[in-house]
Amino acid sequence: MASHERAGAMTLLRAALPGLSTTERRVADWILTRPEHLLEASMIDVAKACEVSDTTVLRMCRNAGFAGYTDLKLALARDLATPMQLIHDDVADGDDPMTIARKVFAHAALSLQDTADVIAQDDFTAALELLETSRSVLVGGVGTSGVVGQSFYQRCRRLGISCDAPQDSQVQNIHAALLDPGDLVVAISYSGETRSVVSMAEGARRAGAKVLAVTGNRESHLAKVADVVLQSVSHETRNEPLAARLCQLALLDALCVAYSHRHLADVLSRDQRAGQSIVESSF
Repeated sequence: MASHERAGAMTLLRAALPGLSTTERRVADWILTRPEHLLEASMIDVAKACEVSDTTVLRMCRNAGFAGYTDLKLALARDLATPMQLIHDDVADGDDPMTIARKVFAHAALSLQDTADVIAQDDFTAALELLETSRSVLVGGVGTSGVVGQSFYQRCRRLGISCDAPQDSQVQNIHAALLDPGDLVVAISYSGETRSVVSMAEGARRAGAKVLAVTGNRESHLAKVADVVLQSVSHETRNEPLAARLCQLALLDALCVAYSHRHLADVLSRDQRAGQSIVESSF
């Protein structure tokens, strides 16, 4: 269990102050005096405000007991949130079940629209080129990102793309180390700081393979390792950012649809064969 799961973000920052360097302490003090500002600030914004490098901001986060900048923001958001926000950001005390349902759907729709708005054409085209030209694809993620990865794996198999998606994180790292130039890793992590996923991406790069990152944090370790980044957007306080997973699924589904558009005849043939197998297995 990470230390910030036992203590609040503000408590951890104050406790870490004596052991921080002068520049790191400047960052911690800035956050402690205006914590609400951090929720809307990028790591670069904080670095500029404190007149330090973004590396210093990241180092302060880790020395204070957080996995990275996004981890600090999520922990701080939980500190500042009401108990109801920890269930869902838009749900209010006294909401009836149908109102709750509508708010959950509205929040998911907003996250999907925000994600669509930040997709860069060059990034999406580059991601499609990687998927289209790679010899084989390794998909990796853990937890709910792993569920997203398994869905993408199934789509790739039906499209005729040579694909591998072990669910065990150690196996993911082993398979990444055994890749060759011309292979591709699709690494999925909302925070971009999941240690095993970053390690997998780093191993793939050392092996000469390309890395496509699907993450909510362009400033994360995973994003910096990747050749191409597809960003999902979600504004959630709770530990499990479920709308973000919907956005990741939509991003990868869009990639598969774009791939199908380029290989229509082959994809339709494969889809017909797959459908026939389902019919035959039903009897």
